[in-house]
Amino acid sequence: MTRPGPSIGPALAGAVDLSALKQRSAANQEGTGSAPPGGVEVTETNLEAEVLVRSTQVPVVVLLWTPRSDASVQLGNTLGTLASEDGGKWAFATVNVDTTPRVAQMFGVQAVPTVVALAGGQPISSFQGVQPADQLRRWIDSLLNATAGKLSGPPGEEQAEQVDPEVAQARAQLDAGDFDGALKSYKAILETRPNHPEAKGAVRQIEFLQRATKHSPDAIATADAAPDDIDAAFAAADVEILQQQVTAAFDRLIDLVKRTSGDDRAKVRSRLVELFELFDPSDPQVLTARRNLASALY
Repeated sequence: MTRPGPSIGPALAGAVDLSALKQRSAANQEGTGSAPPGGVEVTETNLEAEVLVRSTQVPVVVLLWTPRSDASVQLGNTLGTLASEDGGKWAFATVNVDTTPRVAQMFGVQAVPTVVALAGGQPISSFQGVQPADQLRRWIDSLLNATAGKLSGPPGEEQAEQVDPEVAQARAQLDAGDFDGALKSYKAILETRPNHPEAKGAVRQIEFLQRATKHSPDAIATADAAPDDIDAAFAAADVEILQQQVTAAFDRLIDLVKRTSGDDRAKVRSRLVELFELFDPSDPQVLTARRNLASALY
């Protein structure tokens, strides 16, 4: 799985403090505004399809914004104009932090406006605050140059190919945000082709996202208050991964391995291995965690 939340550098001028938003829900917001022009509005439902999956085709530029900030609206208008000028060479998406605070938390941002660029499901660049249009143009051009030939290209430019009807159905469901339907379709593929790489990866990612996004925002604090509660630790680790605190999630469960034995230790070890499989096996954080797990076990 890819990690949606990149590291963000020092805030630039025009940033708005987001710390209070972590305790809010969309239900109690006053005034939501509308998405800046030109951007696909991202929600928990379409995050996978519109950001992670789309970024395997073209770079995706995500604006985390609030209608309460003139700087956010200004930046959104500029990026929307640039996206229109480039005609599908990259995708523009927006996250309204007032109405979708959980998605904002997944990106790990602390202030708005923040812009994050993703390619191949991975964050590759980010900045905070308003930037002049000419500087944004240079930044976009650098993204396009850095990803040239490395992504599959806009859907309209893909070569015609014979696509397995079952795979096509699963992809369409995923693109539409129908996670339950996509999961069912991918599992059906695995029943007859248990080693199908796309289906295996999709099932892991969808099941994780469905599970992790249901946890309470207080999951980390709850686990910290009860360090030997295995279920609480599992929930906290899921939330930490969503917030890009990957090493913290792995360390939490490795420490629990050290304090458990028998069936409990086996249960924690299995969850760790499951989380490892969400990432590229060569990811340095995974390699380090695997070594630490081996030391904890033996």
